[in-house]
Amino acid sequence: MMPKEKKEIQKNDIMPLDIYTKQRRELRKNIVDFKKNRRVSLGPYATFYFESYETMLAQVQEMLYIEKGGDEQLKDELAAYNPLIPRGSELVATLMFEIDNPVSRAAFLGKVGGIEEKVFMKIDEDIVKAVPEEDVDRTSAEGKASSVQFVHFKFTREQIEKFKSGSLKAEIGIDHKEYSHTTKLTDVTLKSLAADFN
Repeated sequence: MMPKEKKEIQKNDIMPLDIYTKQRRELRKNIVDFKKNRRVSLGPYATFYFESYETMLAQVQEMLYIEKGGDEQLKDELAAYNPLIPRGSELVATLMFEIDNPVSRAAFLGKVGGIEEKVFMKIDEDIVKAVPEEDVDRTSAEGKASSVQFVHFKFTREQIEKFKSGSLKAEIGIDHKEYSHTTKLTDVTLKSLAADFN
């Protein structure tokens, strides 16, 4: 795994395609193991995947492997994925609504417009509202939510200290009228996420 203090993927962080191809199976196994403790299910459809330098580097490598677009593609990938690396006082998550049936999925997403504005984390008694990624509007003009959202949780110094100490109660939730759920973050998840702060 890469050093935690890295906040941005640079061109020289990327493995040459031939080396990545040789090591891909092992690298992918490692990242799957790493991501396991950073995945939080919420209610029947929502899953948070907490991102990091490591998860985004793996994503960029994989996209380059699949599409083989070289330097031109790399520029686009870095522009897309670097903003999702936590910057030291935040956590960043990809929030996915996973519903297999396309009819049910469309019906659900049609009811939960603006859901990205209703995501929060509770650290002891403090509420930290998620800030949606600004790159694109994730709810359409007709009020239909995207099945993939990107959210940032920005913390105060004091909240970060609590997080790092491990002696806190932390929950994550959504309080949309059509989808209202909260769940506790486990100790293993808290420990993995605490490493995102510096």
